[in-house]
Amino acid sequence: MADSNKMKDSIQSVIKEMMDRVMNKVLITDPFIKEQHHAKKPLYAALVPDEIFKSSHFERRFVTPFGSAWEKLAIVAANEGLGCGIKSHSIHGTVKAERLRRITEILNALEHGGRVKDRRRPDWNTELPYVLEGGGEDIPVTVICDVYAEDKEKGKKYAFELKAPLPNSDQTKVSKEKIFKLYSMVPSQVDEAYYALPYNPYGRREDYNWSFPARWFNMKEDNVVLIGDEFWEKIGGLGTYQSFIEAVNEIGQEYRDRIYREFLGIEPPEEEGLQL
Repeated sequence: MADSNKMKDSIQSVIKEMMDRVMNKVLITDPFIKEQHHAKKPLYAALVPDEIFKSSHFERRFVTPFGSAWEKLAIVAANEGLGCGIKSHSIHGTVKAERLRRITEILNALEHGGRVKDRRRPDWNTELPYVLEGGGEDIPVTVICDVYAEDKEKGKKYAFELKAPLPNSDQTKVSKEKIFKLYSMVPSQVDEAYYALPYNPYGRREDYNWSFPARWFNMKEDNVVLIGDEFWEKIGGLGTYQSFIEAVNEIGQEYRDRIYREFLGIEPPEEEGLQL
């Protein structure tokens, strides 16, 4: 098991680096300028308080960098937990021609299934065996996975397609194709491959209800899908998710207070800070 304190320190380092860049951007290099906002959107400015758009200004500059931060955090978890993590790792292998054809067949059926009620439903447990029944000549294939990890003690290799909690359809289609190809390689280049989301905005796995990835995966039942703690425990070992939560909560209040005072220009409310 990973050293929880070392894991926490490493997670905090990634988050602090990201948040310091965000704060520098919204305060120094790209601040919200009220006069500019009024000039560009006079109707909005007349109807809606500036503070609302100032908050939106911050949100847009926060959400984008957090997309890349998830991968950095995953690498930290893998390095501290399993022993090795690599971002954007290329995996080379061969896949039989009929397997590639069947992968395309499944993806096309999911994408162009006619009316919604008649559309083919994703089911990994029937799709993968169908793909693996395919033969034919060996075709060289390269897959670049978002996150690659190795369990140094057990000698196992993992690949993850790590996306934001509310991914779009095109991203998910590409990820499913990659995962199919990874499982189809002969000889196998990874032991397991997954489609992963860093947290679940809906709470429980059975309540996940974002429609775009659901076109490609059964998000509630496919065992190739990992959401939230399932992902963190897989990539970092037992206790990783708890280390992540503790690390974020420990430094969260500092940045919340800074955002209130330095960006919004008001004193933080007295109630206790939010906890993940």
